[in-house]
Amino acid sequence: MEPSDLARFEETVLPFLDDAYTLARYLVRDEHDAQDVVQEAFLRALKYFRTFRGEEPRAWLLAIVRNRAHTWRHGRRADTVTTEFDEEVHSGDAGGEDAEARVRRGEAKETVRRALEKLAPEFREVIVLREVNGLSYKEIAQVTGSPVGTVMSRLARARARLAELLGPITPEAG
Repeated sequence: MEPSDLARFEETVLPFLDDAYTLARYLVRDEHDAQDVVQEAFLRALKYFRTFRGEEPRAWLLAIVRNRAHTWRHGRRADTVTTEFDEEVHSGDAGGEDAEARVRRGEAKETVRRALEKLAPEFREVIVLREVNGLSYKEIAQVTGSPVGTVMSRLARARARLAELLGPITPEAG
């Protein structure tokens, strides 16, 4: 690989490192495995960067991450012990929030995380790609290799299932 290709790779693909990790983390459910998946995906992306045609680099990279995560999951034994994801480790400082507000926010995040974990992988991945990474339906279709209609259907079903799992949300009486 030429130095100019490496510089173009860094400029084009590296800005999506956080998105890649987020997707991998939700798909493999372990922070260390997610790091390995992202590392493998970036190495693969670097190896095949010359075939990249310049359209939607985030979708291109996330498709590689998704494929590596699926390969990783299928290569692992089903009874492998996983480490729980700690959102506090991966989120920014709460700043001026009081302790009670931080606790409530942490509990809400944990509730949503547990609900996401209960979704089937094809629903979890479209929710993460749309709601966490902010991809368009078209980009999600590219990442997953599915028609846009399938993406829309999976998102609708995933959102409905999340709503079931989370139950009614009522504001706290203050």
